[in-house]
Amino acid sequence: MLETIKKGLVASCQALPDEPLHSSFIMAKMALAAQQGGAAGIRANSKEDIIAIKQEVKLPVIGIIKQDYSDSDVFITATKREANLLLETGCEMIALDATLRKRPQGETLEELVSYIRKKGPHVQLMADISTIEDAVNAEKLGFDCVSTTLYGYTNETKGCKLYDNEFHFIKKVLQSVSIPVIAEGNIITPEMAKQVLDLGAYSVVVGGAISRPQQITARFIEVIKKG
Repeated sequence: MLETIKKGLVASCQALPDEPLHSSFIMAKMALAAQQGGAAGIRANSKEDIIAIKQEVKLPVIGIIKQDYSDSDVFITATKREANLLLETGCEMIALDATLRKRPQGETLEELVSYIRKKGPHVQLMADISTIEDAVNAEKLGFDCVSTTLYGYTNETKGCKLYDNEFHFIKKVLQSVSIPVIAEGNIITPEMAKQVLDLGAYSVVVGGAISRPQQITARFIEVIKKG
């Protein structure tokens, strides 16, 4: 999968239950539209959505399952249960929260990585990170790549944006690890996508700017109101 998405765009096609486009059928069509637009891969949430998407497009899929747990803030592919469901979908890559935070049910990140490697040795692993320490640890654990997905979404990085200071965080991650670094998070324009790739990002994941029309509309309205 990494070869397929190199220097390309991965479209994140997700809609949570409280969003207007929440539907496996709609997300599959969203993925098809992304494929027709030239996307190199898809990132998708839930077993149902991934299966529907793989029936609709030929692009490789980064699979995740978002699940809230009462004993942890980790919610992206947090436990073996979510890993097992993703392994049943045929997705080419699994992304999981690779922060240093306490995980649900007493599991550790190292245990989960080892478990997935044994159950699905053909599946590549993406580490969703929020700090440089997360990235360095993910490389030590044998992840195939790291993604800046959670930068700004943890207590430690709350309020931060990936584009702050000319993508300073991306630059720091690139200096800290040797595995591919995927840029993801608040990349909302083609110019931003090109900028992170020019900085050295291996690939770029774009979500809301492609698949969440409510957010796209809100950005238009925000600028109009300023007028």
